[in-house]
Amino acid sequence: MKYQLTLAVLALAAFAYGQDAGTDVKEAAKDTGHATKTAAKKTGHATKKAADATADATTDAAKDTGHATKTAAKKTGEATEKAADKTEDSTENAAKKTGHGIKKGAKAVGHGVKKGAEKTADAVK
Repeated sequence: MKYQLTLAVLALAAFAYGQDAGTDVKEAAKDTGHATKTAAKKTGHATKKAADATADATTDAAKDTGHATKTAAKKTGEATEKAADKTEDSTENAAKKTGHGIKKGAKAVGHGVKKGAEKTADAVK
């Protein structure tokens, strides 16, 4: 009977220990689930913040690119206008010089013709 009582006490202790181990495993699973949920929330929050920062950076870059393009177009237009003005001035100067040269040439030819006519008239007399 003594052995039976000892066996009963040992069986009861083993059962109680098993119940305690089961509770420990259950608590560990709860803790793991809670930690996983917390980590997922933090990861989701960090991902959202990164996406917002990326969107802001993309918007800023697009604005900067648009501004740079507008500035470059304006400068190109101004440079084209200056070049056109210089071309106009050069063309006008060349035309004046050409006109002056033609006038001088015509005058010289006219003078030569007049002298030739005078010589012819003298020869005819």
